[in-house]
Amino acid sequence: MNDTIVFLKPIFQERIWGGNRLSKIFNYNLTSDKIGECWGISAHKNGDCEITNPEYSGYTLSKLFEERKDLFNNDQSKEFPLLIKLLDANTSLSVQVHPDDEYALKYENDLGKNECWYVLDANEDAFVIYGHIAKTEVEFRSMIEQGKWDDLLIKKHVKKGDFINVPAGTIHALGAGLLILETQQSSDTTYRLYDYDRTDDKGNKRQLHIEESIRVSTIPHVEKQVHFDVHTMGDNTFTKLVKNEFFIVEKWDIKTSVTLNHNLYRLCSVIDGTGKINGLKIKKGDHFIITSLLNEFTLEGDFSLITSTVGSIK
Repeated sequence: MNDTIVFLKPIFQERIWGGNRLSKIFNYNLTSDKIGECWGISAHKNGDCEITNPEYSGYTLSKLFEERKDLFNNDQSKEFPLLIKLLDANTSLSVQVHPDDEYALKYENDLGKNECWYVLDANEDAFVIYGHIAKTEVEFRSMIEQGKWDDLLIKKHVKKGDFINVPAGTIHALGAGLLILETQQSSDTTYRLYDYDRTDDKGNKRQLHIEESIRVSTIPHVEKQVHFDVHTMGDNTFTKLVKNEFFIVEKWDIKTSVTLNHNLYRLCSVIDGTGKINGLKIKKGDHFIITSLLNEFTLEGDFSLITSTVGSIK
């Protein structure tokens, strides 16, 4: 019985801004050309991934997390704490902001949403919105009411391989032409501040959450500095992208066989190439969890992973 490595079946979500890049790049079999999100590792009620290991037939990740705490360092969190997504921004996403845990639990019965992005692919002119220029809430509200979006919002050019940390309270949006991997708290609470006056196929505009956005936004904007911690083992490179109380996210570039010690359950997404973990074949687009029953594991092949562990076990 393989308790040590758990594989998951992704869930695909249609979005008004989605496209078909997930099919082209990851070879997923999609039924729509408006797929905006692949929930690769999720136990959230709005998208609970099935476990594909035969011994866990019929299990979702939420059920496994509830019944087999021994696989997850005996993590006593009420819900599985993290959610891993691939996002295909065929057109720009709405300008939005997420609340922190205290606000979200009080008003939404959900976790807050700290997140971060690794850019997998980007058009030449791709950008993100990250932050705003208002110094006070009065100024922030005034510019919103006057529709001075171009003046208020900060745009940043991004390219493949970039990493952006997005703490709760940060005004943000993906621009068109981006494909990213998002590591986030397991939350589906989003407050939409601005949506470019878009309408759906029935001519309806999407709901905005102006007051909620103002209440939870960080004012003035705080620029989070990103510092990468890089180390090598032979030809293999391990890059720590971010470490905070919610998650530790790393990028692993594997070129030769390497054996690693292991003490925390780890979420893994293969973003490029093919290889093996403990003899099990893995390929681009696979999502799996290395459980805490595994003390060490061996990686071999030519591939890259984005991995994450929880910032603290509760």
